[in-house]
Amino acid sequence: MGDVWCTDTGEAVYRSRDAVKNFKIRVRIQRVTSTAALSHHLQQQVLSQQERGIIELDTFVSQTRSSATGDEEELVVGWQEKFFSQYEVDLYQTESLCQTPLEKQYHAEIVAMEKSRKRKNQRIFSYTDFDRFTNWEEQAQSLMIPAQNSTTFLADRMANVRHRRQERRPIDTNIPKTRLIVWEPSTEFMKNSHIVNTSMQTMHIMADLGPAGKLGLKENEYVLCTIRADSNGVITVKPDFNNNRGPYRLETEGEKREVWRLYLENASAPIHSEEKQREQRMYRDLYSRHKDYLNSLVGQDFEMVGRISAQGYEYDNLYVNFFLELPNSWSSVPFQSLSGVTQTCRTRTLGKDNVAFFSYPFSFESFFRKEDESEDSLPKWPVLYFKVLSLDFWQRYRTEGYGYLVVPSSPGYHRVTCHTWRPLQTGTVAELRRFFIGGAPELEDISDVRIPGTFKGDHLSRFGFHTQTTGSVTFNLNCIQHARAFVDANTLKKKRQTVLDQLGGHSQQGSVYNVLGKKLHFILPREVVKY
Repeated sequence: MGDVWCTDTGEAVYRSRDAVKNFKIRVRIQRVTSTAALSHHLQQQVLSQQERGIIELDTFVSQTRSSATGDEEELVVGWQEKFFSQYEVDLYQTESLCQTPLEKQYHAEIVAMEKSRKRKNQRIFSYTDFDRFTNWEEQAQSLMIPAQNSTTFLADRMANVRHRRQERRPIDTNIPKTRLIVWEPSTEFMKNSHIVNTSMQTMHIMADLGPAGKLGLKENEYVLCTIRADSNGVITVKPDFNNNRGPYRLETEGEKREVWRLYLENASAPIHSEEKQREQRMYRDLYSRHKDYLNSLVGQDFEMVGRISAQGYEYDNLYVNFFLELPNSWSSVPFQSLSGVTQTCRTRTLGKDNVAFFSYPFSFESFFRKEDESEDSLPKWPVLYFKVLSLDFWQRYRTEGYGYLVVPSSPGYHRVTCHTWRPLQTGTVAELRRFFIGGAPELEDISDVRIPGTFKGDHLSRFGFHTQTTGSVTFNLNCIQHARAFVDANTLKKKRQTVLDQLGGHSQQGSVYNVLGKKLHFILPREVVKY
């Protein structure tokens, strides 16, 4: 025979949103024996002789039909659709042998089928999830795997457990409060506990491959296909559909080994386009309602933590490097890092600007303590210095701008936008170097953006220092202030012009500080505009 057999007999897993009750499978078996081959050869020979008009076909056609009886059968089986075998027909015809309600139901169906004489199957039949066959499926004879003489303890226990359904289990409220974990389990404990319990339904498509006149013997029953489905829409088929491949080779046991072809095909009716669109709309509506329900449980009143965004810069893939400078009389928690760097962020178009939203949270904790409470002493607040850089695909980084931010002196939420600039080296060569190689002039001390901490003079001149205005960085800050003076009302009244002002609780003194600055006079950097 020149058949190309399919040797892949493993299971296939499918997932369907449709109800599993719409699943159908077409099963076809065909005997491959010398008798069938001879009848096929005789039929072809008689047909050729008919064309020549040599002999009549009545005798030969009747002989070939009679010899081919039971050699081929095809049946379409739906999910959990029951087809009786000859053994079940003979068994359930006797009413006295039917004890359970299911057996009595089978008896009524078989009696009605015999009266109507509308039996669709002879060899192919099915065992549903309600039949007793699922309790010993591990012991069943399969066409793909020879029957095993003995099974393990785990196989027997799993065969009994698979028949259970999740919704039928009673709820056990007696949960042990102690010894939830057994560190030294015994052999008996491991045997009783090592059981896989899955809530799924199973059905088997079987075949009675005995001789034509001896159907109904249990030893001639073989498993053709096993189908499992769970409540999540996962369907497991073993073996898989042929899918334009060759047939499966099936060989029976016993003295007379016979070979059969097995064809499996998905016979489920495809969904119509209108039903598919209606189902998609239903799912979208369901997901939308579920999303609204979750949003109603969570809410949307969230307070945003401190975060950074940058906009108006020349290159993309920006990141910000920043650190906090604490003036005199200020201290921080030991081992607290006062610097940080954000992740690299790509910009997106928002209006007319390209904005990079870092959403990078940061927090600092500092303490102010000053013994001198004279009226002439004005407190200095911490300053946040930052530098914006860009990094491209070739790992070339460029300095995009410098800036600083004085921490607000009043508690609460503050949204502060700081404009930045970068040092500029005049000439075409510097611009070409920045474009092709990367890099740019940098400040040796980032505190030079403001008043350097090491400066001790009265005048600060930056005349001749070329800069270029770049973009801006926006900080969202949440400031919290805590002091003992805030609790004691008497102390609050007595030292209102001293302690509270130094802590920044008096806005007027903070404004004076912002205007006076340290009583220094300095010349702003000259700005060079590019055209």
